[in-house]
Amino acid sequence: MDDTDDIVAVGFGPANLALAIAVHEHNAAAAPGRRLRAAFLERQPRFGWHRGMLLADATMQISFLKDLATLRNPASRFTFLTYLHQRSRLVDFINHKTLFPTRLEFHDYLEWAAAEFTGQVAYGTTVTGVRPVVDGERVVALDVVADGPAGETVRRARNVVIGTGIEPVLPPGVTRSARVWHSSELLGNLAGPEGRAAARFAVIGAGQSSAEVTAYLHQQVPDAQVHAVFSRFGYSPADDTPFANGVFDPAAVDEFFVAPESVKEKFRYYHGNTNYSVVDIELIEDLYRRVYRERVAGRPRLHLHHLSQVARVDERDRSVVLQVRAMAEETVHELEADVVVYATGYRPMQPGAVLGEAAELCKRAGSGQFRIERDYRITTGDNVHCGIYLQGGTEHSHGLSSSLLSTSAVRAGEIVDSVAAGRKERAGVRS
Repeated sequence: MDDTDDIVAVGFGPANLALAIAVHEHNAAAAPGRRLRAAFLERQPRFGWHRGMLLADATMQISFLKDLATLRNPASRFTFLTYLHQRSRLVDFINHKTLFPTRLEFHDYLEWAAAEFTGQVAYGTTVTGVRPVVDGERVVALDVVADGPAGETVRRARNVVIGTGIEPVLPPGVTRSARVWHSSELLGNLAGPEGRAAARFAVIGAGQSSAEVTAYLHQQVPDAQVHAVFSRFGYSPADDTPFANGVFDPAAVDEFFVAPESVKEKFRYYHGNTNYSVVDIELIEDLYRRVYRERVAGRPRLHLHHLSQVARVDERDRSVVLQVRAMAEETVHELEADVVVYATGYRPMQPGAVLGEAAELCKRAGSGQFRIERDYRITTGDNVHCGIYLQGGTEHSHGLSSSLLSTSAVRAGEIVDSVAAGRKERAGVRS
């Protein structure tokens, strides 16, 4: 087991970047025999976080204090404030009087932190499965199999942490193409030939991404006609009031975890409007002002199709024709566009696809989802002496912050503490 990593982490987005920082700071304070060895496998060729939606002027929806480290260790050298100081912008940011940096600036912060761990990350590497390592009746380790620049590799781990991130979702029957996009690929596709030539856009969806894409296309593409199609009457505002925001606090995870399933369901119902299919009120007001100004001028370019659903998508040689059903009138009309952008959200990561054979070690709840312990470890049998942890895909067990940045720093620390405790326990058994 001398060549066995304490942690092999699948994915190197913000969640596992926070984990790398937590491991680094644990090792800095630990005795030599208690330090952890961690490796990270990332399928992208370099660090990147939602690059396709790094829109000009788009801001974060959480405070900069919910960065990679502050809530776990405010004295960390990986805080957003330290980043600002090193970039010589700390005073300027203070004078800016905001808790919400632009998404571009926060991405630069993430890249700045990720650069410290380049030697621990295998970029361009896709994990194809995880195999149990068996000693008698005991599962003592996990072999992580991956395809990378050097071909197939296998890394042996005492613990695997899966943090592959959320996955873009399109409606059933809709296929991506040069003219049919998901919002996650907006900027890259907009720079392509179809994007550069487009003068008519349709944006499908009612959430924050949909509103951001609509505003961006309307502002950045001169004279373009932009049609927003959504099933609500109007964009619904996100509830970001102080008490409601408490659902993303670390303490809320404790309350949610121990709550009966009926209470968890109410929790999700009551507070889904903090995150799902909602839009920042400032952006709603901005879009309304644009529509109103164009009505006054008599030159409308921004068109809102509310209470509407796309019933059919027909892609032609140089355009896409949508059959749009107006739900109130129960009528259908055609909407032709050069490009259709589906801002239809994401689904939680699917850890079973990554785990492969190792998924058979994991216990499931009655719903079919993995049973998760409070420390984010998947419940396994007593014969399994290694850990499988999830960074994401735990909304059913840990609440609404599961796939968000809000608790990343604290969660990473809890996983590191759990891994370190398990290693100490195994060392005690060996002694």
